[in-house]
Amino acid sequence: MGQPASPRLREVQCLDTRGLHRMAYWEWGDPSNGRVLVCVHGLARQGRDFDTLAADLCGHYRVVCPDVVGRGRSDWLADPMGYSIPAYVADMVTLLARLDATQLDWVGTSMGGLIGLGVAALAGSPLHRLVLNDVGPAIEPAALARIGTYIGAAVRWRTVEEAADALWAISQSFGPHSREQWLALTRPQLVAEGDGFRPHYDPAIAVPFKAITPELVRAGEAALWAAWDSLRLPVLLLRGAQSDLLSAATAQAMVTRGPKARLVEFSGVGHAPTLVQPEQRQAVRDFLLAP
Repeated sequence: MGQPASPRLREVQCLDTRGLHRMAYWEWGDPSNGRVLVCVHGLARQGRDFDTLAADLCGHYRVVCPDVVGRGRSDWLADPMGYSIPAYVADMVTLLARLDATQLDWVGTSMGGLIGLGVAALAGSPLHRLVLNDVGPAIEPAALARIGTYIGAAVRWRTVEEAADALWAISQSFGPHSREQWLALTRPQLVAEGDGFRPHYDPAIAVPFKAITPELVRAGEAALWAAWDSLRLPVLLLRGAQSDLLSAATAQAMVTRGPKARLVEFSGVGHAPTLVQPEQRQAVRDFLLAP
């Protein structure tokens, strides 16, 4: 199977409380390959985050990297309260039906991991293997507070370089990156506006995020642990050793209960590994391609 220089942009119509919305997705590799890997990004990111990993794996898989609704090339929702994990799971079920996979694996970073956990826990789920990148059933309050300081903020940059510097200032927990690597991760995060750039997501994704209460966190955590304990598929858990979102205690609990994940930690990285660096990609590759 040939490796394309760039992905194909496709889209699928999904249902919400107000009608239909369009979810864009990036597709790498042979479009007829029934072996499919779905890669889903974090809260304020988009599908092109996985370009490096997808280029690595598209000789083995058709790699599909959606822009979760409200991000990247996907539509914005009329009702911001639709920006929720259960709604994203429903969108992904629609996407999976479109893909008609014979084998389906999943890589999810942060929010994308929670969506993957939701899909994997469905009765009759088609997922074969699951990679959770720096996320688990228990989310640390300090990380939520940190993310809340910038998510949805009205910002604008004059140049890509200025945007890259500003995004790096809030993303150093991603770990070391070369300037070239960081610019490659930054460009799809931007959309042109007038003579400058703004973040490539609907600022309203912050509305439900900022409505989270301690009571909702506790209820969500209980539901996520129940989902975790129900899983019956192999799981690779990746953790930045300095992560403020996935604690070491939560990671260890995920190793000993439910599907008993295999844990790989990366030193010098917090939340979350970008899966750009060779050792991070190798860990994912070894897990997914193992017999």
